[in-house]
Amino acid sequence: MRYTTTKWSRSLLALSAVLAISVMLACQSDEDMPSDIGAKAVADIKGVDGSSMGTATLTQGPHGVLVVADITGLSEGAHGFHIHAVGSCSPDFTAAGGHYMPGGEGHGFMHEDGTHSGDMPNIYAGTDGRARADVFTDGVSFSSDADDTLFDDDGSAIIIHAKPDSYGESPGAGDRVGCGIITRR
Repeated sequence: MRYTTTKWSRSLLALSAVLAISVMLACQSDEDMPSDIGAKAVADIKGVDGSSMGTATLTQGPHGVLVVADITGLSEGAHGFHIHAVGSCSPDFTAAGGHYMPGGEGHGFMHEDGTHSGDMPNIYAGTDGRARADVFTDGVSFSSDADDTLFDDDGSAIIIHAKPDSYGESPGAGDRVGCGIITRR
C-alpha cells in the first residue's frame, strides 16, 4: 500500500505542530518565566577610598539576569567579578560576605558539583584601567519569592577583586577593590 499526502494533510500537520509549540510556550511562560522580565537594578561601584569606579546594571531576563558593567580605576589585567551574599560594603567591603550561594554550591566554574550562583567570569582592564563586561547568569533572579533572589532580607552586592578568580575550589582573587550594593531601579 502506498501512502501519499495531500496538500491539505500537510497543512493540517503543520498547523498541529504550530499549535503544540504555542501551547508548550504558553505553559512555560505561565509557570517558569519570572514576572519581572525587563526589571532593572544597579550597583554603583566604589573603590576602597570611596571614589566612583562605575556601575554594574542588572536586567532580569526570561531565564536569568544580564549584568553589564563599565568600570574604571583598575590595575591592568584580570579581576575577580562576583555577586556577594550581603548588600553592604561597609567598612572595608568584608560586610558583603562571601559569594552569593543560596543552594550551598561549591566555588568556581571548574567545581564538580557546580558553581556558586554569584560566580561570574573575570573582567579584564586595559592599560587605561577600564573594564567592560556583559555577563549572563542563570543562577540569580529578581523574583522576591524565588530561592535565588538578589533581593532577600540582607540584599546582595557586586565585588571586584584585585586579582583574577582561579575558577577552582579556592578563589584566590585577593583583596576587594570595588563594591556596589545592588538596588532596584
